[in-house]
Amino acid sequence: MFLTALQSLSSHWRHRPGQLAMLAIGLALATALWSGVQAINAEARAAYDRAAATLGQDQLARLEGPDGRPVPLADFIALRAQGYLVSPVISGELRDGDGRLRVLGIDPLTAPAAAQGPALDGDLDLATFFTDPGLLLMTEATASGPLPAGLPEFVLSETVPPAAAITDISTAARLLEQVDPTYLLVAPEQPFGLPPLAEATDLRLRAPETADDISRLTDSFHLNLTAFGLLSFGVGLFIVHAAIGLAFEQRRASVRTLRALGTPLRTVLLALALELAVIALVAGIIGILLGYLIAAALMPGVAGTLRGLYGAEIEGILRFDPTWAISALLITWIGAAAAAVQAMIRTARMPLLAPALPRAWAQASGRMIRLQAVAALALFALAIALAGVGQGLIAAFLCLAALLIGAALILPALTTAALRLLPTRGAFSEWVLADTRQQVPGLSLALMALLLALSANIGVSTMVGSFRSTFTGWLDQRLASELYVTAANPAEAARIMEAIEPDVDAILPIISADQRLFDRPAQIFGVVDHPTYRDAWPLLSQSENPWDQLANGNAVLINEQLARREDLSPGDTLPFAGGLPIVGVYSDYGNPNGQAIVSLNRFAETFPDTQAFRFALRIPPDDAPAMATRLREDFGLPTDAVTNQAQVKAFSLHVFDQTFRVTGALNILTLGVAGIALLTSLLTLANLRLPQLAPLWAIGTSRATLARVELIRALGLAILTFVFALPVGLALAWVLLALVNVEAFGWRLPMQLFPGDWARLFGLALIAAGLAALGPALRLARIPPARLTQIFAQER
Repeated sequence: MFLTALQSLSSHWRHRPGQLAMLAIGLALATALWSGVQAINAEARAAYDRAAATLGQDQLARLEGPDGRPVPLADFIALRAQGYLVSPVISGELRDGDGRLRVLGIDPLTAPAAAQGPALDGDLDLATFFTDPGLLLMTEATASGPLPAGLPEFVLSETVPPAAAITDISTAARLLEQVDPTYLLVAPEQPFGLPPLAEATDLRLRAPETADDISRLTDSFHLNLTAFGLLSFGVGLFIVHAAIGLAFEQRRASVRTLRALGTPLRTVLLALALELAVIALVAGIIGILLGYLIAAALMPGVAGTLRGLYGAEIEGILRFDPTWAISALLITWIGAAAAAVQAMIRTARMPLLAPALPRAWAQASGRMIRLQAVAALALFALAIALAGVGQGLIAAFLCLAALLIGAALILPALTTAALRLLPTRGAFSEWVLADTRQQVPGLSLALMALLLALSANIGVSTMVGSFRSTFTGWLDQRLASELYVTAANPAEAARIMEAIEPDVDAILPIISADQRLFDRPAQIFGVVDHPTYRDAWPLLSQSENPWDQLANGNAVLINEQLARREDLSPGDTLPFAGGLPIVGVYSDYGNPNGQAIVSLNRFAETFPDTQAFRFALRIPPDDAPAMATRLREDFGLPTDAVTNQAQVKAFSLHVFDQTFRVTGALNILTLGVAGIALLTSLLTLANLRLPQLAPLWAIGTSRATLARVELIRALGLAILTFVFALPVGLALAWVLLALVNVEAFGWRLPMQLFPGDWARLFGLALIAAGLAALGPALRLARIPPARLTQIFAQER
């Protein structure tokens, strides 16, 4: 009996392959966008884990010098003489006009086993590895990318993190021009009887790092991707809900017949569930494959985003992981079940002798629309409360969710009210508006999907546009110097600066050092006292004469991120270099890390081994091209080693644009899915509405006129949806800028409006609605008169 019921119900799809295609497309698209996002997140987090495992950073403690200085070589020798198992590491970055590379120099003979250093066997040339000129181990992706000039021979190894190379410590010391170790690795087990390391040395003992360090920093980015994935998945389920609902309604007669012949209700429901599960399985597999292709296409952009915005190095390639594939398949089944639950309940409650006449399957009552409106108001109140008193990134995203879901729920009530307010002229126009109001419940899910997609596009484009506009103005202020020069090493830099000093107005060194502030990664910059900083550097808050205090070496400036994260303001003390008073807070867009600025003299005292090899030159703008040519020709500097303000700005904006490339792609995909949802709903209602259209044809209204009405109706509903989506999108942008951005990155941006973007999006919405309505309208225009005549015989 079960097989008979299954065959009978499944025969529906043979007669209506278009419905089956829409159902499969909806599930496949929803799964593709969700699985693509999960694949990207999984690959990024796996890269964090691999990076954390390098040299045992996730298992081994380390000894560091005070204030981030290198560990004196004498201290290392003393600790080894006492019997402590410590191993030196020299870490630094090589950078020139050709590229950049992080170098990790280790001592394989003393490195603990947990450091997972290179195996000193196999094909590794030990003589070359330990002797001049040395040997570098790096991944194939790193070796094929841009690298600094003058590197020794390299060997490919997949155990090295991206954009990095592992070598012998002597080679690293030569390349980085650094004698003292950057830090000492500490073996997990020390010889018995020795005092604790904390008592044996003044060096700072730091606990092992984990992938959580960088994961915590990038959580906002991955949470943002996940939110878009869920939004896209939800929009895709609107397609599924419409297709499933139509199929269930069209098989009411079959269900009634099976029940009348004695088939138990449980058997019917089980057959329907199994049928849907098989369709979901096939569509889910297709969606996973599509998701992998989408993720692979977006992965290089994600790598650029994480590198440019967070400094997190990951490879721009995607590896297939069964974990996210299986999870995507599970969520496909869950989504299909959620989309079908309403139809299953309606089927279960259908009386045995229920009439089998077709009807508008998704037509909701006015009471249901009112209940949705009440629920929407409650969600709006929740969003306002979360915006006012909520704290943390989760609260910010919950505020977003409440806002979007509330807007979707209230849309049918607002659309119906707006249609009631439209004026009518004559009986036909009055019928059109009344019929449109009647169709709103059936189209509500598709219109909700369109509203969510439009709101997300408006909100994200406003956020990105505000960010870009503010970022451009900020760059104009901070990039005040005419030329920026990068030498291969400090010695070459000193020689170049000495030669050109008489011909420039000022030479401003660009020098920084990594430091941990409040147990988080940060950067310390040293600057000279010059009007370039006093006149152009934007300060958000400051004490009296901040630049004079900074020039004296007894004060510090911090960026907005550090100030917000640690609740610091001018007058507070920064625990750095013995404690320095904070005299100002400056904007630092695009950087989630903490940052501080001290005088160059104070910097040299704190980091004596760090020397500048990058400089900003102040010269008359008209002399900049000639000076750039001189630097390249007289000193052999590569083209990229001498850049002007426009080049630096263009590069910064390129990084910015790449940062939001993934978000833009997901926006476009979501809007496309919303268009397909609208098409599905219009196709669903096309046949079911023939009983309402046939009388109009019978009294003289042409099929072409009816088709034009259907097309205009779809465009009108799209316009109304866009009008409602605009304030929702602007509210979404405000939440992104004032809540999510502050919690995720530590800075707040002024909100700006971009009507031109709205006009383009409005055009896209009309195109999507027009294309969705074109097929049903053409079919109505070409429907045979005999089919319309049959309506009067079949519908009673």
